Amino acid sequence: MVRVKICGVTRPEDVEVAAAHGADAVGVNFYPPSPRYVDPRSAGPVLRAVPPLMAAVGVFVGQPLRQVFAQAYQLGLRSVQWYGDDGDPGDPFPFSLVLAYRIRDRQQLDNISRFIASCREKGHAPGAVLIDAFVDGQMGGTGKLAPWDLLADFRPGVPVILAGGLNPDNVGDAIRAVRPAGVDVASGVESSPGKKDAIKVRDFILNAKSAAQSLTSVT
Repeated sequence: MVRVKICGVTRPEDVEVAAAHGADAVGVNFYPPSPRYVDPRSAGPVLRAVPPLMAAVGVFVGQPLRQVFAQAYQLGLRSVQWYGDDGDPGDPFPFSLVLAYRIRDRQQLDNISRFIASCREKGHAPGAVLIDAFVDGQMGGTGKLAPWDLLADFRPGVPVILAGGLNPDNVGDAIRAVRPAGVDVASGVESSPGKKDAIKVRDFILNAKSAAQSLTSVT
């Protein structure tokens, strides 16, 4: 089964739409330069809209993980997606840590695999890695495709979440090409930055789940 995350939600109604159509998670972006930024001081209504069986993932960029975890604790988040450096993140427990990477070549993927292996040897591998497209100066939500051809055989030893340029029309092809554990979408289901389009959200989730089911049926 492929899990679906609707990222960059900024309004309670967008969380409700994602939940109604079967999304597994929503992402709330706490990176100030992002057009989908949510101020932690005003995140309460968005986070309170997340139903009990849906994951709320805080998205952070560049902050030290100690600060990220402190903020996540204050917000009641258990899951954290982090664009940071390549240093050892240490043991993230009790948080579920998704390490996010912007990829442009195979060497980066090899580096990630070695890094994950090193973390596992120390007993604290992250919960997953998210692979996004590399766009200079932008951290996600760019609408640019990640390199599917490089990712088809990428198995770093933890679940892989595919992001980067996904939308309702291509998510099925992406799942069939990459076979990720999850898919992540932001701009591909929006009417404008930070405002989700209910029809696109519905179609994205439906097409993702259908593609995942077709793979299960074949295997």
